[in-house]
Amino acid sequence: LLREILKNKNLPNLITSIRIIGTAAMLFMKPLSKMFLITYAVAGITDILDGFIARKMGTISDFGSKLDSIADLLLYFVMLVKIFPVMWVTLPNVIWFMVAAIVAVRFCAYIVAAIKYKRFAAQHTYMNKASGLAVFTIPFAIVTVIAVPYCWGVCVVAMAASLEELVIHLISREYNPRRKTILSKEY
Repeated sequence: LLREILKNKNLPNLITSIRIIGTAAMLFMKPLSKMFLITYAVAGITDILDGFIARKMGTISDFGSKLDSIADLLLYFVMLVKIFPVMWVTLPNVIWFMVAAIVAVRFCAYIVAAIKYKRFAAQHTYMNKASGLAVFTIPFAIVTVIAVPYCWGVCVVAMAASLEELVIHLISREYNPRRKTILSKEY
């Protein structure tokens, strides 16, 4: 049975569909409950797996990419509706000023890229991946005594990632989506 599943060219899309169903189910769960966090973790794992398997199987498709984007947007919506209100009352106001600064720097990076390259350009740097992982794990930390220091750490990583992306766009001659760090040379 496992061989048949792995031969199936639709496996990555099936995994993405599981993420969509699980994420939609989170809308009806108590925020940050045990079941919510388990479903949230499964959504994160499937987000990593679907693209990895699609690349390994050579089944990357426009449909799969769009389905993945839909799943991502749904997860962001659930985070906004279910997790953000808990964070809003848990975290001190000063963290929200830092979040606003991070968003401003990120916005500047996108504006510089749009002007310079005449297109939307986002870097998939190691720092951006670390930032994404750190943000993803906030729901697990927000229910603990380390919530505030952890979120400060996330802010530091996210600001570093945003500044790195801005500097990459400022110093690069052309857009290179494969550039993983400011320390790597242009291709």
